[in-house]
Amino acid sequence: MQTYISILRGINVSGHNLIKMNALQEICGTLGFRNVRTYIQSGNIVFETKTTDMMTLEKTISDAILKFFGFDIPVLVLEKEALKNIEDHNVFINERHEDHTKLHVTFLSDIPEKLLTDGIPHEGYLPDEFYIRGKSVYLFCPNGYGNTKLSNTFFEKKLKVRATTRNWKTIVELIKMSDWTTLKNEINC
Repeated sequence: MQTYISILRGINVSGHNLIKMNALQEICGTLGFRNVRTYIQSGNIVFETKTTDMMTLEKTISDAILKFFGFDIPVLVLEKEALKNIEDHNVFINERHEDHTKLHVTFLSDIPEKLLTDGIPHEGYLPDEFYIRGKSVYLFCPNGYGNTKLSNTFFEKKLKVRATTRNWKTIVELIKMSDWTTLKNEINC
């Protein structure tokens, strides 16, 4: 079994696309996922499955949400190692030691074209800062994410990919949850 983290975009926001996390867990269980756990109401799922194709997992989860809830929700699936890699390469923490409460990561559905990433002027959004590494955009928003122009919609338009953002606390918690799932399985073997 492989541990994955699924991140949904656009649920439980301002009273729209309401999905209770216990219902989401139950649906994931019907998909054959094991040790399904959710974290906060924004749609973060840690689970295990034998399926190794992440695009298949994304479509399976998205189709199930559409079938059971009637919402067409973008779904991103990451291996737990990818999330740890994101944690290990955050220069806002590792090099600048910025306040963790001001840090976010925008997850992209694909690696954006270099021409598109180079076309975003960094100085035009100060004091907010960002850098793009692979399928991740690291954000430093000193005045809060709610006040930045560097939103999911901004990156989707500029980079021509789907995007969803999580704060740094959520990233750290999802890593802990995925480690716990792996540890639990090793103990039970």
